[in-house]
Amino acid sequence: MIMLTEQEKKEIDEELNRSVHKRAACVDALKIVQRRRGWVSDESLAEIAGLLDMTTEELDSVATFYNLIYRRPVGRHVVLLCDSISCWIVGQEELYAHLKKRLGIDWGQTTPDNKFTLLPVACLGACDLAPAMMIDDELHGGLTPQKLDEILDTMKHS
Repeated sequence: MIMLTEQEKKEIDEELNRSVHKRAACVDALKIVQRRRGWVSDESLAEIAGLLDMTTEELDSVATFYNLIYRRPVGRHVVLLCDSISCWIVGQEELYAHLKKRLGIDWGQTTPDNKFTLLPVACLGACDLAPAMMIDDELHGGLTPQKLDEILDTMKHS
């Protein structure tokens, strides 16, 4: 069983000290573990729930509500392609087809080399840049298939 590290517990305690109620720190606690491990396992979720005086089911319902908390392993780079109406109107479907072909994966899948995971996201809040995507923490807008290729080519060795 994988236990939370002392550093993870320390960071969660710091969040708890800033919160009026333990439960209020649940998203931050999930993010702390995910930042270090890349995702939140069932074991980690159960241990976090114990620290927050929540049931595992309660915390899992929070974790699965937020699309940026990953409950299974993801690739080194998470590609979030916006599928909002604004992006869809200006070519999101073409970009999705291109990414699917280029990476050889579909929504929710990870490349065999564990480099990329492709996920839809309801909105990136970048309608003025549509169509848009985010890779890790970097927003990319005004996308075309060619621009997608350029972005992915720069990530070949990362």
